[in-house]
Amino acid sequence: MRVYPTFFRLAFSWMDAERAHKIGFKGIRLAHTTGAGRLLERFTAPPASLQTSALGMTFPSPFGLAAGFDKEGHGIEALTELGFGHVEVGTITGRAQPGNEKPRLFRLIEDRAVINRMGFNNDGAAAVAPRLKSARAALQRRHPKVRPVIGVNIGKSKVVELDDAVEDYLISARSLAPAADYLVVNVSSPNTPGLRLLQNVETLRPLLKAVGEEADKSAGRHVPLLVKIAPDLSDEDIDDVARLALDLDLDGIIATNTTIGRAGLSSSAEKVEGCGAGGLSGAPLKGRSLEVLRRLKAATGGKLVLISVGGVETFEDVQDRLDAGATLVQGYTAFLYEGPFWAARINRQLAKSRRGA
Repeated sequence: MRVYPTFFRLAFSWMDAERAHKIGFKGIRLAHTTGAGRLLERFTAPPASLQTSALGMTFPSPFGLAAGFDKEGHGIEALTELGFGHVEVGTITGRAQPGNEKPRLFRLIEDRAVINRMGFNNDGAAAVAPRLKSARAALQRRHPKVRPVIGVNIGKSKVVELDDAVEDYLISARSLAPAADYLVVNVSSPNTPGLRLLQNVETLRPLLKAVGEEADKSAGRHVPLLVKIAPDLSDEDIDDVARLALDLDLDGIIATNTTIGRAGLSSSAEKVEGCGAGGLSGAPLKGRSLEVLRRLKAATGGKLVLISVGGVETFEDVQDRLDAGATLVQGYTAFLYEGPFWAARINRQLAKSRRGA
């Protein structure tokens, strides 16, 4: 019998969503600092059979934590102790910024979904970089053979005009690439004005080219570069991004970010309207995210690493994404509803499935 759903209902469901997130994340970090996380890791570590080759590295598991949970690199080690094969930190911007006004994070519990308009609240690239370096070194010491992977997701600072976006992304790339295992250019959040306009291939091409060159130069090695796209792109635009990624020799594409759509929700219209603007994540994205993955697979012919995210809740969801062409799979929103043993449970089921195959 699972205890966490009852705990969530009693302890978190009534609480402001952002406050609940902070309390939960603090508890995860506390488990790490007290040593409880290390003991827990004996039971949560991914089985060796799940090791996955991607982006020139070996991931302990194909299942990882998407950007958005640990925005500033405060809990990377602690999160890997829960069984995530990789943790994607961010979104981080070139300049520190407080994000949008509160409240800015809302749950739609009936839909197992979340609406957020956080607005890339973070300490800025210069402040986050030392945390990434420290976490990477610590994970390498603890896991000398196959360690959890650290991805870094970067976005545009709100105060920076679109015409100056490239230089702003370069600030982040310069600071963060040396400590990143891979780098993600986020041009698909709906919560920074104008950001999604950068998904236009004419604008995206010089941005990705410049970030890739700067990242490799700053790190003194090739830093795998991916772009994260929205589920709201038309099929034709998805094909355009795929062609661009191939043309630029990108390492991969992450699909998908949150959606601005609100169709098909079980929550009342009054509840949804009360949440206001923002990106919707969670179970309602499941269908579209899988559609986008399949389209990208067909368009890229297996030449790029595809990381699938959006509506991933169960082992079956992860397996469906892998079967549809994803090399890696990420989750986030279900973590809030499923609790700290979510990743370990998925890993066990994946391993069991492979033993029975």
